[in-house]
Amino acid sequence: MDRRTLPDREILLGGIVKAAVDTVPGADAGGISVLDAGRVDTRAPIGAGVTTLDRLQSELQEGPCITAIDEPGDDGVVLAEDLSDGDGRRWPRFAPAAVEQGYRAIMGVQLSPEPEAGAALNLYGAEPRAFDARARMTAGLFGVQAGALLYGAEQARKVLDTVDDREVVARAQGMLCERHDVSGDEAFDMLVTSAQRTGIGLVDIASWIVGDADGRRSPRDRPADD
Repeated sequence: MDRRTLPDREILLGGIVKAAVDTVPGADAGGISVLDAGRVDTRAPIGAGVTTLDRLQSELQEGPCITAIDEPGDDGVVLAEDLSDGDGRRWPRFAPAAVEQGYRAIMGVQLSPEPEAGAALNLYGAEPRAFDARARMTAGLFGVQAGALLYGAEQARKVLDTVDDREVVARAQGMLCERHDVSGDEAFDMLVTSAQRTGIGLVDIASWIVGDADGRRSPRDRPADD
């Protein structure tokens, strides 16, 4: 059972977002968007304009953060390289407002594929093409931490009902090796670092990654319950 209080969790989320903004190359601001009944709520915003832009995406039902929740790439990431140029045509109503707030690049990382848990970690860059492959990989790791903090305990219980702990960790290592082109030892270090930074158990982190990879797709693409 997760014994953290809501304030504790918000403090930890804020720490993850701040660390992501400080660590991911090209990031100048960030926050977590949570989709609730069609409305986007902002959690742990860091930087000017983040809450305003989330509110606008909620009103328009358009923007990189919405897309990261609904239609992420294979690695769960949506990247707008330059909202003042070609990417602006993808989100034509949202893009001018983002540029006006001073952000030309936005990267969103889906935090959960579960239909009841739509959320994304969003990073904002002032410069166009601010986020390279290294930034994308690093943002994905922070997304794992934030997703595990928000939903990991419940997700882990679903997986651990049927899978041995060691097998879960081994599967998670293999997925990280393939996704990020790292060695087994480096993948294990990623798991340990995520567990240490979030205060969540290693097996819970691994279980989240396994469940995420097995089920990653848009929440709106999931079939309805009979």
